Amino acid sequence: MLDEAMVALAASVGSGVVQAAGTDAWQVMRNRLARVFGRGDRQQEAVQLERLDRTAAELTAAGQDADEPEGNEPAANGSEERARHGAAWRTRTEDLLEQLDPDERAAVAAEFRALLAAAAAARPTAGGTTRNTYFGPTAVQSGDGNVQVNRFDSRP
Repeated sequence: MLDEAMVALAASVGSGVVQAAGTDAWQVMRNRLARVFGRGDRQQEAVQLERLDRTAAELTAAGQDADEPEGNEPAANGSEERARHGAAWRTRTEDLLEQLDPDERAAVAAEFRALLAAAAAARPTAGGTTRNTYFGPTAVQSGDGNVQVNRFDSRP
């Protein structure tokens, strides 16, 4: 059984897959996620790449169908497709994390966090290419779920 932090991480991975599909962040997400799920097995990595490609294609099609319904057919509900794919990738992530021993789980969780950060950095921000820049006191919090480190910097 996974703890709350691992369940939340799995949900973030599911959401991240859905959010990245069809964006510049997709290739970052697709390739790194397949590598994590493949766990060093090239054949398993190829299977995951196919799954990810199917996910992206179905999400893209659902988005287009919702924009342009044809004839008397009801438009596909893009939000339902997004929820379905997000849940599927969440479940896959939970399954992977559950089968790992605690040390491997911590390492894979760190890989997932790094992957999510890389995908977020690859997505354009609302204002273009602006990144968050803070001029003043900041606090950084990091950890692996078991140990938390807080660092504070009050330099202007």
